[in-house]
Amino acid sequence: MTEGRRVAIVGLGVVSCAGTGLEAFWSGLNSEAPDGERRVHDFDPLPYYENAKEARRADRSQQMATATAIMALDDAGELGADPARCGVIYATGVGGLQTFEEQVIVHDRKGARRVSPFMVPMIMPNAPGAAISMRFGLQGPNETITTACAASTHALGYATRLIQMGYADVIVSGGAESVMSPVGMAGFQNMTALSSSGQSMPFDKDRDGFMMTEGSATLILEEMASARARGAHIYGEILGSGSNADAHHITAPSPGGNGALRCMQLAIEDAGLTPSDIASVNAHGTSTPLNDAAEAEALSKLFGDNGPPVTSTKGVTGHALGAAGALEATAVLLSFAHKQIPPTAGYKNPDPEMAEFNLVSGSPRDWEPGPSLSNSFGFGGHNGSIVLSPID
Repeated sequence: MTEGRRVAIVGLGVVSCAGTGLEAFWSGLNSEAPDGERRVHDFDPLPYYENAKEARRADRSQQMATATAIMALDDAGELGADPARCGVIYATGVGGLQTFEEQVIVHDRKGARRVSPFMVPMIMPNAPGAAISMRFGLQGPNETITTACAASTHALGYATRLIQMGYADVIVSGGAESVMSPVGMAGFQNMTALSSSGQSMPFDKDRDGFMMTEGSATLILEEMASARARGAHIYGEILGSGSNADAHHITAPSPGGNGALRCMQLAIEDAGLTPSDIASVNAHGTSTPLNDAAEAEALSKLFGDNGPPVTSTKGVTGHALGAAGALEATAVLLSFAHKQIPPTAGYKNPDPEMAEFNLVSGSPRDWEPGPSLSNSFGFGGHNGSIVLSPID
């Protein structure tokens, strides 16, 4: 376990196809799996900017990150911390792909002189984190994690360590992603990662790929003593994290889920716990054949026959790539508040060839909140797990 200060989560903000804002998001997580496209159709960036011109100079992923950061910081209340000790550790899997694709078309049709001078700062993967730091004057560490679908879980883990070790007092962390452009979707479709049936069915025997989505979630992390001293509402704390690599294949998981298994073990060890202390797991659970099978095997090896309840919220949300881990950490924290675990929407038929574990399906499950794992595993063999806990 990393020795040092405790890390509280004191603010949350979310934009998702399952709902924008905490109440709508929680309701969405407990709904039936939608059919078809998972865009966030009702997101309007204008309320989060001074004017339309400012909004147009931000890629959609940055707009969503800005929106959820505003929500989360408003939720956190008056922090009163030294700006030099307030940082931003943010994440994305791809960056401003929509803007890049649009400007390639402009170049092709209208020529080089018509390419936007704002293109470069709009497509930079670090643009969301930079925008958040400038909007709120946060002068501490400002770094961007881009480890594919594990990115925002890695960001939360790294942000936690910075506070634990005394390098910062407050960190704005999370992730944003919006890559549902024509070329982006075609690329994922042609590599057979996306569902051909138009459904997300985590761990189901008929699963055939993930449903792409977009969105953002931002969490405000604060040193625990400071949060308590100012009477902040504390959603939970981050006890520990794990990060490792499969070192196996650019897209396929390591055989037997061994990389995922070791990553979960690292997170639990970092939290100073044992597997028997884990009360629930928010699985990566993308609905792809190989990845779900590998994660199921890892869960079975780690917890045995009487493991904790496991859910995949991607049945509702779809897969938000680099933002997925932050969305799912938010789901875990809301599970603490509501004392319920959302079901794995889209799951209907058990896979007889899959290792057994305690999957929540059908309806929400009442529970007594306790330390919980949230998993994220990305292309390139990047694995990330964090342990979140309600406050004792």
